[in-house]
Amino acid sequence: MEFLGSLLNSMPGAVAQGVIWGIMAIGVYITYRILDVADLTVDGSLATGGAVCVMLMRAGCNTWVAVLCAFAAGMLAGLVTGLFHTACGIPAILAGILTQLALYSVNLRILGAGTGMGKANQAISVDKYQLLVSQRYVREASLANPLLLLLIITTVLIAVLYWFFGTELGCSLRATGANQNMARAQGINTNFNIVLGLMVSNGLVALSGALLAQYQGAADVSGGRGAIVIGLAAVIIGEVIFGKLFRNFALKLLAVSIGAILYYIVIQVVLRLGLSTDDLKLLTALVVALFLALPYWKGRYFTKPKAAKGGAV
Repeated sequence: MEFLGSLLNSMPGAVAQGVIWGIMAIGVYITYRILDVADLTVDGSLATGGAVCVMLMRAGCNTWVAVLCAFAAGMLAGLVTGLFHTACGIPAILAGILTQLALYSVNLRILGAGTGMGKANQAISVDKYQLLVSQRYVREASLANPLLLLLIITTVLIAVLYWFFGTELGCSLRATGANQNMARAQGINTNFNIVLGLMVSNGLVALSGALLAQYQGAADVSGGRGAIVIGLAAVIIGEVIFGKLFRNFALKLLAVSIGAILYYIVIQVVLRLGLSTDDLKLLTALVVALFLALPYWKGRYFTKPKAAKGGAV
């Protein structure tokens, strides 16, 4: 009973974190599934979003404006990665690593703005600032509960992305990810689409970082470490569980968000069973590996081979 009580008490926080990371996972989905590009900028741009948002709010900026500026900062990070890849001919995975590496120093400078030196973290208290979301109220049945606003933001983002990817530009971006050679043959500027996709993706990642920093009450220069693995975990979990059910593009994005929530619920269950927090990264890697292997195991060991049609000639 004590275990169940502790687990139920931790569920609101797990769901709230899952929804926030779900926004980041949607950004990963855009590059990983739609663009078919391996982008490792995520670990840096998530921390950038949090740093920009927190420092602007500490300087007296409106919360919503600070969040939008964080989104814009993430888009700039994606632009740098895109230009490294398309204009400089650097492989996408290496371009992301270079941008991520550079963002560590940039984030130190942002967090140390006005002090003349880099800082590793900056706190932002719900008592002093008008935060959009805060973990202090996550268990309250009131409008201050961050879950309500987070669900609204996620719904709006999915609706906007569904509309965007249904436009001519959005369809050309999807065509670029499906087959670049064919897209170029149709007169599509694939380099522009790759850069645009990376910008949108990292903008969403930075937006998630801004919300996460507010929720946790601090921005940290290492806050995005391992984010790409969590994003991939959410994408894979959503696809494995809901892949056969959700065919609509908007529902696929929703599945990614649900995947992030399920991931954090699993983490809470395992932690309540006694796993050390030192082993969380190992657990994450194992969860991703398991869900990546499931489709392969299903196709190889649990699907009967189709009988050849027709007789021998």
